[in-house]
Amino acid sequence: MHTPQNQKALPKSRTSSLATRLFVSATIWVVVILLITGIVLSSVYRSATERAFDRRLNLYLRTLIAEVATPDEPADHQFQSLGEPLFDLPLSGWYWQITREDTEKHEVRASRSLWDKKLPKLEDKGIALTAAGVRQGYVDGPEGQDLRLVERPVDLGADGKFLVTVAGDATEIFEETRTFDYYLFGTFAALTIGLLLTTIFQVLFGLAPLKRISDAIADIRSGRAERLEGNFPVEIAPLARETNALIDANREIVERSRTHVGNLAHAIKTPLSVIVNEASARRPDPFAAKILEQAEVMRNQVTHHLERARIAARQTIVGTVTDVAPVIEALGRTMEKIHRGVDIEIAAAAQAKFRGERQDLEEMAGNLVDNACKWARSRVVVEVTMREAGGPDDASLRIVVDDDGPGLSPDERAQVARRGQRLDESKPGSGLGLSIVIDLAALYGGNLTLGAAPIGGLRAELVLPAA
Repeated sequence: MHTPQNQKALPKSRTSSLATRLFVSATIWVVVILLITGIVLSSVYRSATERAFDRRLNLYLRTLIAEVATPDEPADHQFQSLGEPLFDLPLSGWYWQITREDTEKHEVRASRSLWDKKLPKLEDKGIALTAAGVRQGYVDGPEGQDLRLVERPVDLGADGKFLVTVAGDATEIFEETRTFDYYLFGTFAALTIGLLLTTIFQVLFGLAPLKRISDAIADIRSGRAERLEGNFPVEIAPLARETNALIDANREIVERSRTHVGNLAHAIKTPLSVIVNEASARRPDPFAAKILEQAEVMRNQVTHHLERARIAARQTIVGTVTDVAPVIEALGRTMEKIHRGVDIEIAAAAQAKFRGERQDLEEMAGNLVDNACKWARSRVVVEVTMREAGGPDDASLRIVVDDDGPGLSPDERAQVARRGQRLDESKPGSGLGLSIVIDLAALYGGNLTLGAAPIGGLRAELVLPAA
């Protein structure tokens, strides 16, 4: 018997973790909140800067109005109290203008900085007076500057009606706001990095107990542990405690189900044995023969359904795992002694594990190998491999049994898979082997398929859940 071992390791599947989703969610919220806060702060600062600039312009405006209201002042002394040299610097961006509106000529007096230019009227732009009786807004200056302009109509009665206007270079507002935005962006960028690092720390260390529970449950499912062990934080301890209680309750239910199944088996088999014995004593009687025939059918059905119930109960046990290679190799040695002249070749992956009990694996694999040996001319090949698809829970165990016998046609394969069907009465057996394998595999969520073997006979491929 040849037993080459397949040592190839299988890669573990990876899925997105809760920590990653929490980190992404926290990052999005941090960025959104800081972005909204930055926009609000920038807007508030711009408004504050505009109000401060407007207070400065209004101070000049009130000074001009006071000068207009005292026309008896000598012309060379008027408008000397503004105290702003920029009003004398040509096209400096700082201008004042006084327009008399009760005359046809609309006499205009202006600062030296305005030269022969004129300031636009906010009234013409549809800007209404504020509660303080002024208009304020942004306009284009004589040299294309952005100006912040304040104007106020003044009615001096018999002395005339005037429109007093003061404008300042709005670049100061924009530069102040831009500088604040730069500092704000730098501060918020550092704050974002700090918050994200804090979030990473909280997510990794905050979810560490849940990761421990997840790993412990995986160990229980794979058979490496029986309970959740260790100390957990107060918030997580109830989860670990309830999980252990659920595992204990599951084991208790399974044990109770096994007991009930065993009691039912004994309760039914005893009356059947009495019926069979009584009918056997009257064997020549046709009626007794019929009873024996039907009793045998009943016994097979009872055995079949009790076996299904037993396997279904065992399937609910958490952590039942069987090493496959030792089972297959032991079967190979046994079958070579029973079937003389048949060479059994085995290639079993050393890491292959069956998520179920050993005796069920022995029954399924044993039926397949025994059937192959009965029909083989001289050679049977058994191959065991594992395959993972998507995650640990999707891992599957594949047992392929090939023989070099006559093989079967597709119709014959479908026929032998049915319970009690035999194509050749010369071979020993009840015809239940393959159907038992199919039933047991189905209970474990697996399946059996029949096909043509590369070495000339029948191929039986059994797929079962792997651990």
